Amino acid sequence: MPYVIQTNQLKKSIGGKNLVSNVSMHVKKGEIYGFLGPNGAGKTTVMKMLTNLWKPTEGSIELFGKELTPTSYEVLKRMGSIIEFPTFYEHLSGWDNLTLHCEYMGYYNPGSIENALEMLNLADAGKKPVRELSLGMKQRLGLARAILCRPELLILDEPANGLDPAGMKQIRNLLKMLCTEYGITILVSSHILSEIESIADTIGVIHRGVLKKEVAMKEISEMSLAYIELSVVNTKKAAYVLADKMEIDNFKIVEDGKIRIYDRHVSTQELSKVLALNDVEIKAVGKKAESLEDYFLKITGEVQQ
Repeated sequence: MPYVIQTNQLKKSIGGKNLVSNVSMHVKKGEIYGFLGPNGAGKTTVMKMLTNLWKPTEGSIELFGKELTPTSYEVLKRMGSIIEFPTFYEHLSGWDNLTLHCEYMGYYNPGSIENALEMLNLADAGKKPVRELSLGMKQRLGLARAILCRPELLILDEPANGLDPAGMKQIRNLLKMLCTEYGITILVSSHILSEIESIADTIGVIHRGVLKKEVAMKEISEMSLAYIELSVVNTKKAAYVLADKMEIDNFKIVEDGKIRIYDRHVSTQELSKVLALNDVEIKAVGKKAESLEDYFLKITGEVQQ
């Protein structure tokens, strides 16, 4: 079985509007797959179809090597998930909610509830009615429920929502541990690359309902994202000198009279000399590094706020 999750030309339309289209995803067994895209890109829609909450308009889904159908009930027992915000019986304690979850999953493993609560630092909070818990605690309780029955596959939709930086770090560490020590395959979505770039093995970028790219983090880390940023008075004249006099074609004009040059073989000294000889007034020049978040924002065409 090459993939735990495989989708083929997945499409979902509601009321004549395409929410996602042409999504062909490949999640390998035992990896953490980061599902990235701006808010509204279609991440939740795909996850709802993977968990059988929504049915695809077109295309197919395979989980654990078998096609997902409306009657694929048994496969859901092999999965844990959080889709959007977790919901509970608010008047019951966290412990009681997890007990009910074990009942309808048919999972009876002594100590499992205690272990799940301990993993999420909820040993005491789990005794309180859920309505008394903060948003962050409810999110952690949702994660405790998702991992409670030791699933083979975890599908987590923005699990860091409502968490402070310390809570986000705890979740990242937990996901890495579940993957490496328990061999759980994890699909985790986010609109912020920095949340999962340190844990993901593979990243899929979705934008406006279309899966733009699937790439291994190892491949990304090997990319050269360094560039020279040049600030000049006249960008058109500078661009002409770069292309005609220096034969550089790998550059981009950005806002505020700036040019980014991605050619590795160009030095700032040579650049300054040639531009000066051609009467291009330079305001600033220096080497910079493009962040991985910049790289993905460039793929989606979004501007970070």
